[in-house]
Amino acid sequence: MEKQQIPNGTLVLVMGILSIIGCCCYGLPGLIFGIVAIVLAGKATKVYTESPESFSGFGNVKAGKIMGIIGVVLSIAMVLFYVWIITTFGWDTMQDQELMQQKLQEMMGPQ
Repeated sequence: MEKQQIPNGTLVLVMGILSIIGCCCYGLPGLIFGIVAIVLAGKATKVYTESPESFSGFGNVKAGKIMGIIGVVLSIAMVLFYVWIITTFGWDTMQDQELMQQKLQEMMGPQ
């Protein structure tokens, strides 16, 4: 019997890669792609464990799941960083570059 590709194996890998890339875009796209990669990897793993001799390409699922987890962690860190920046400096300061520089200099102290 010929082995089939595991369902959504390549999609899990692509979503995992996009989750790492997406964490640089304010964290939200990376979080979404990472969660999708983890959920799809769980479903593919369940299918694979029922009959591993029928499917090939499980390495893509494992790699995609790992990248999805990394992407979720990095995205959460980015979201928390932006929340900290906005709560520390305020939204108006974020919009004005000169005011932001002034606030950063105040934060650094006298030099």
